[in-house]
Amino acid sequence: MDRTAQLTSRARPTAHSVVYEPDVTTHSQPAPHTRPAPHTQHAPHALHVRAAEVLESNWTGTSTVPSRGLYPHQWSWDSAFIAIGLRHLSPLRAQTELETLLSAQWGDGRIPHIVFNPSVPLDAYFPSPDFWRSSTAGRAAGAPRTVQTSGIVQPPVHALAVWLVHQADPGLSRARGFLARAYPRLAAWHRYLLHRRDLGGGGLASVVHPWEQGMDNSPCWDAPLSRVTPAPARSFRRADLDHGAAEDRPTDLDYGRYVRLATDYRDAGYEDGANAFAVEDPSFNALLIASEHALASIAHELGATGTARHARAERLTTALVERLWDPAEGMFFCRDMAGGVGGALVPERGVSGLIPLLLPTLPRDIAATLVRTARGPHFEVGGAARLVPSYDLLGEAFDPHRYWRGPAWFNTGWLVERGLRQHGERAHADALRTALLETADTSDFAEYVDPYTGEACGALGFGWTAALTLDLLHQGPVDDDGFDNGLGNGLDNVFGMSDQGGERR
Repeated sequence: MDRTAQLTSRARPTAHSVVYEPDVTTHSQPAPHTRPAPHTQHAPHALHVRAAEVLESNWTGTSTVPSRGLYPHQWSWDSAFIAIGLRHLSPLRAQTELETLLSAQWGDGRIPHIVFNPSVPLDAYFPSPDFWRSSTAGRAAGAPRTVQTSGIVQPPVHALAVWLVHQADPGLSRARGFLARAYPRLAAWHRYLLHRRDLGGGGLASVVHPWEQGMDNSPCWDAPLSRVTPAPARSFRRADLDHGAAEDRPTDLDYGRYVRLATDYRDAGYEDGANAFAVEDPSFNALLIASEHALASIAHELGATGTARHARAERLTTALVERLWDPAEGMFFCRDMAGGVGGALVPERGVSGLIPLLLPTLPRDIAATLVRTARGPHFEVGGAARLVPSYDLLGEAFDPHRYWRGPAWFNTGWLVERGLRQHGERAHADALRTALLETADTSDFAEYVDPYTGEACGALGFGWTAALTLDLLHQGPVDDDGFDNGLGNGLDNVFGMSDQGGERR
């Protein structure tokens, strides 16, 4: 029996213990310098079961929806994060999750941000398949004929997810040829980003729509979007308002601009290069770099050296620092490539600018500065903020409840937590881990929360919140002189590199 089914069977409570590898109750004591978690001794066990129930409820048979109401299809980076959690319940299901997504890849290498479920009514979500017209408008780009998808992409966290899922059960992975089948698709995906999306010529990938970066409504997009003429409100219907309060969602003006960008991209046959919106984003590129390191590990497992992949990741890290790092502000910023020759940095502090902390060879002085920025007045991580806010707490556009304009999200919190550990910030990482687990528990696995209070916002029973809760629960104990070796072997082992940062100055 699938361990997810075992875990969620209420009729057999004794089966719950089989999923603990190791038993998470042995890791439930708060680390030094963290506030005690308001849980009983057995609360981590109960939280594990509840998280597994969310993933079981959202499972369709071949993939996991983010939520049954608001997001009834398969989303690209959601599935990657969900697979990272699913590997603790069923490595086979985690592999299937990623294989389903990769099977919808386009001929040019892009992995679409949505794979549509044909059994879901068209009016359940907008933009729906009849808007994207992938099989016709995307024909020249090699869109698949047997499945309908969107035509844009999402952050490239997939190779990292594939490697972590492999590590959960290497024997099963090898028996199924999981890595051997995934590797060429992942390599093609990275080629697409590194060649077709290097719109600035500086080596970094650009996003051509705010939805591609994943932080849809961030104030970082306000200036680049201001040049876009919105689609008429009468030309589309916002299905998202059926599931969320208007004051928590993007405005009609912003949504009209999203629709205009997507329409123009579709009508140009999804061809890259002449886009009205083109932004080099630090989080998107940091995840590409992390996945290049993961691809190196996959290549090594398959019998190659992986040296070229690591070298490419190093070059991308250099480009990231040269193009997006602002030493005066102590942060990475987006670069607006459509705003003029060479582009210009967008002076808005979003959580995206903290995500490069994930990178193993980020220069030590930059990593240390990023930690200070994260803990400083703009983000207050470990201070007044319960979790990592998605936007500058002191920014004029800050709103603790409006989509990506201030609320805290669990995937970005998980990435920052991983980054803190990557660079030896154990106490801060432990404190953030505790806060993430507490908030997932009290918010009923909310899509996002108020960064100060932890109040639930958006959908409840959200896929990646539950999945990353499982991943945090499965972290092993951390030695004083070593890195965490319990979370799928940690990012240092994922990359085969030290957790102490790079030597480059």
